[in-house]
Amino acid sequence: MMEDSEIVQLYWDRNEAALTETAAKYGGYCTVIAQNILHNAEDAEECVNDTYLNAWNTMPPHKPQTLSTFLGKLVRNLSFNRFKRLHSEKRGGFEQAAILEELGEIISDHESVEDSVFRKEVLNEINAFLAALPAEKRYLFIRRYWYSDSVAEIAKHCRRSENAVSVDLNRLRKKLRNDLEKRGYAL
Repeated sequence: MMEDSEIVQLYWDRNEAALTETAAKYGGYCTVIAQNILHNAEDAEECVNDTYLNAWNTMPPHKPQTLSTFLGKLVRNLSFNRFKRLHSEKRGGFEQAAILEELGEIISDHESVEDSVFRKEVLNEINAFLAALPAEKRYLFIRRYWYSDSVAEIAKHCRRSENAVSVDLNRLRKKLRNDLEKRGYAL
């Protein structure tokens, strides 16, 4: 298996082997993220393929420091966008609707250029918030809001009740919101 830096260099060299190497090393990782969001194998596969295309189109000029994080972000954004497009008239029935609603309490989904700087600052604050959390709480937050795991999946993995996990997630969202508001972010 190639090192990430070698795979990134293949993209920069415009060598199509970059796609094969990416799929071999990160195909399963990307598929899990897409599947957790979309719950549909065909849609997930399309998002994973779109992830490879976006990586191809983004490198160069972008040279990611951590390829797995870069690909995870791409597939996650593509999957959420597909989910929103497929379920634009209805907001119920899927885990992603709940996740988007929960995070909507904290972060709006404005896409204007003016909000770009604000969004980056908020993401830095969220990263600092996560870094300060105990490992177990950080795990809950990341599994729910990055990997889109259901509360039931998280509870099973942590050997806790779903209610306990839900309560912790609710408290974490409130704490994050309060921290952001204290730092002057009007949400």
